[in-house]
Amino acid sequence: MITTREQTIDDYLSMLRRRLWVILVPTVIAPAVGFGVSYLFHAKYTSSATVLVEEPKVPGDLVKPIITEDALRRITGLEQQVLSRNRLQPVVERLGLARNAEEADGVIVAVREGLDISPVPLTAGGKKPAGSQSDIPGFNVNLTYSNPAVAQQLCGQITSLLIEENLKSREQVAQGTTDFLNRQVEEAKNALDERDAKLAAFKKRYSGQLPEDADSNLKVLMALNSQLDASTQAISRAQQDKAYTESVLAQQVSAWKASASTTSPQALQQQLTNLQAQLIQLEARYTDDYPDVIKTKADIAEVERRLSQISSAKPDPGATTLNLAEPPEIRQLRVQIHQYEEVIQQGTAQQKRLQDEIKTYQGRVALSPAVEEEYKKLTRDYDSAQKFYDELLAKRSQSEMATSMEQQQQGEQFHLLNPASLPTDPSFPNRLLFAGGGAGAGLALGFGLTIWLEFKDKSIRNELDVEAVMELPTLVSVPWIAGDEVETRWAENNSKSRKRESIEV
Repeated sequence: MITTREQTIDDYLSMLRRRLWVILVPTVIAPAVGFGVSYLFHAKYTSSATVLVEEPKVPGDLVKPIITEDALRRITGLEQQVLSRNRLQPVVERLGLARNAEEADGVIVAVREGLDISPVPLTAGGKKPAGSQSDIPGFNVNLTYSNPAVAQQLCGQITSLLIEENLKSREQVAQGTTDFLNRQVEEAKNALDERDAKLAAFKKRYSGQLPEDADSNLKVLMALNSQLDASTQAISRAQQDKAYTESVLAQQVSAWKASASTTSPQALQQQLTNLQAQLIQLEARYTDDYPDVIKTKADIAEVERRLSQISSAKPDPGATTLNLAEPPEIRQLRVQIHQYEEVIQQGTAQQKRLQDEIKTYQGRVALSPAVEEEYKKLTRDYDSAQKFYDELLAKRSQSEMATSMEQQQQGEQFHLLNPASLPTDPSFPNRLLFAGGGAGAGLALGFGLTIWLEFKDKSIRNELDVEAVMELPTLVSVPWIAGDEVETRWAENNSKSRKRESIEV
């Protein structure tokens, strides 16, 4: 192939016609070689099982499931657990696939390399069915091994392990969640009891000073102030009445003393009779310690003494003039004065008591803002603890129901839809694939040889090659012609050459 000029489509077609056998021979022979090479590899068989992901039997709006992880991620985790040595070694020993630890390690490695878990495709639209909680409807378990029967047994065992491990892990997660919530509920209850005790102690300490008592404290304070005003007015009235009665008493006593100057026995006897009658009345109303009773007895004794002196006719130079029997009006005035004194005394005591109570309620009202702030803080902490405790109780109830649902196998389950199949044809090597690969390799080899041979071929096959090699224009081109056509073709070419020479000149 002349590489110093640009090749055309006709040139490539000409190459293809010249080297057709160079392309066809490797393309025909290579598939047979690839098919034969496939017999040099050890055959491996793939057993398949299909597992269906069943939806929970209890609707999710009634019992919220604890496990919210998507099924595909959960299957990946289960695969890692099933492929662990402590899970695969009992299976290998149970099936009798190894006689020693070294062979068991080889079988375990082969199982790990040959296991493939792939999800089952969704519906045609690629969307989950309505109401479905799982992101995949199921998954396929494929196990490749050198023996078809062993591949079937291993596939069945691993599928059973996946189903059992799913049940166990779901139950463990549910039970672990319930236990965790139980501990959280206990801690929340202790915290709630502690805050409740603090709130109760605060209420006991500031009884009557809490925010809800503020209105009642103000009302009581106003009532106490009204009572204090009334008591003050009553004391003032009693003092005024006492002062007036004392002035009246002083006037009557002065008048009575002026008129009571006689000392005859008849007058003394009459006075003694009046005093004894008055004493009887006083003893009927008062005790012996009452001042009027004591005074009346003293007056009676004095009158009796004076009568005895008169009767013995012996004068008593040391005796003084004494107001003996006071009139009832004077005694009534004295009783009124005593009553006024009692009213003043009681009013003063009541006034002091009211003042003390007013001070107490004024202190409560003054402390109300600080107490209210602390009370709000304690109440807020208590309400938060109560809300947190109620939420934990609700979550624990849901977790207990979900755990019971998992224990009764009412949640999402793995159901064996198609058991492990017994493979009849090897999955590797795929002899048709090897033959197709041989055909492709032969075709590539043929094209490679064709290109190589064309680059090595320096033959001149047309006038374009001549011009490219000699770098001179072509004056005459003589085709290979036989018979009567020679003269005609020679004349045509001669005329063309003359025209070209004239154009060049």
